[in-house]
Amino acid sequence: MNLVHKIENWGDTHHPMVLDVVRVALGIFLMLKGFAFLDNSAYLKDMIEDQSVVYIPMALLMTVVYYVIFAHLVGGVLIAMGTLTRFACIIQIPIVLAAVFMTDFFTSAINSMAWPSIIALVLLVIFMVIGSGPLSLDRYLSKWEVV
Repeated sequence: MNLVHKIENWGDTHHPMVLDVVRVALGIFLMLKGFAFLDNSAYLKDMIEDQSVVYIPMALLMTVVYYVIFAHLVGGVLIAMGTLTRFACIIQIPIVLAAVFMTDFFTSAINSMAWPSIIALVLLVIFMVIGSGPLSLDRYLSKWEVV
């Protein structure tokens, strides 16, 4: 059994049901953030342009903006429903990690803009390891799996 299967097996056997409520809340939070960015994509574009960590050419900038919006909307729905949870978390982690660095967390420890991103990042890593849990669409559909 390789490492990935061992992590999946451990995550499936050590998953308290209360984490399912947290998973659904995280998915809804990410989906709402995606709708907020969709409603005001100019704000997201300006925020990405103003950061000084990574240079993004103008031709690629709108692609990044639409990727962030799409990943938040679709990933949030997948995480909330509990289907393809690990995949959705892997897609979300680079975006949320960039959000942590873009909120200047390291310049001030008490930065109220950074804490939602940090909490979301920690939860994404947790759900990437433990998976969707017992109250999920994955678990429901696995009962109907034809052998």
